[in-house]
Amino acid sequence: MALMITDDCINCDVCEPECPNDAISMGIEIYEINPSKCTECVGHYEKPQCQIVCPIACIPIHPEFIENQEQLLQKYNQLHPKKIHLGKV
Repeated sequence: MALMITDDCINCDVCEPECPNDAISMGIEIYEINPSKCTECVGHYEKPQCQIVCPIACIPIHPEFIENQEQLLQKYNQLHPKKIHLGKV
């Protein structure tokens, strides 16, 4: 499941540096999450760091990119081939 940033975003700049996959970048008006890079922090942290730091809770699960934990871990392994994570998520 990739996450997404809603139109409620206030561009506070706290989410972008927290993303370990560099999936968050500034869009035309608000920050955006690249679903092909978002693993919901699987492989890095237990919880999505962007959701934790967001002061207005505008980062829900993207309904068009539903993935299970195994798929997210596989995406993590593709994004970080030198850091293969084999353990439980």
